Parts: sequence; C-alpha cells; structure tokens
Amino acid sequence: MNKKSFAYKNIVLNTEFNKYLVEHPEVVAERIVRYANVLGRENVIAGVDCGFGTNAQTDQVDPEIAWAKLRALVEGAELATRALWST
Repeated sequence: MNKKSFAYKNIVLNTEFNKYLVEHPEVVAERIVRYANVLGRENVIAGVDCGFGTNAQTDQVDPEIAWAKLRALVEGAELATRALWST
C-alpha cells in the first residue's frame, strides 16, 4: 500500500486502546506521526473510536479518565502537528 492509494481519503486514527490507561501525549504523538508517515500527513485525523459510554459488554469510562484521555489526545496531536508540519 502506498500514499497514492489514499488520495482523497481521510483516516481517523484511534489513538487510545485501553479503557483505563491514559497514554502520555508523546506516545499519542508518536502513533500519529507513524501513521502520517505511511498514509500522508494530510490524510490522518486523530480521534477516539467511542463516546466513552456503555454497551452490553463494558461499563462506562469514569469521566475523569475520559477527560484525561481527551487532554492527552489534544496534547499529542499538537506535538505531532509541530513535528509533521514544521517543514
């Protein structure tokens, strides 16, 4: 797969994988940069894959954890933006 195969497509990158773990913003940034280097920086959007709510198999994520995850996402995206768009 090459960057050209993703022309005119945006990929929403899920940056969080564990319900209770708040990843460090630098880890989030590294993941965003890694995907952007493969897919093209203009094709990657950082996000989460859920609304932190409940479903039939899991409990609701504590609001403090949800907000901390979103803060880490914002800070990681800012770091990745500086790394990817500084040139």
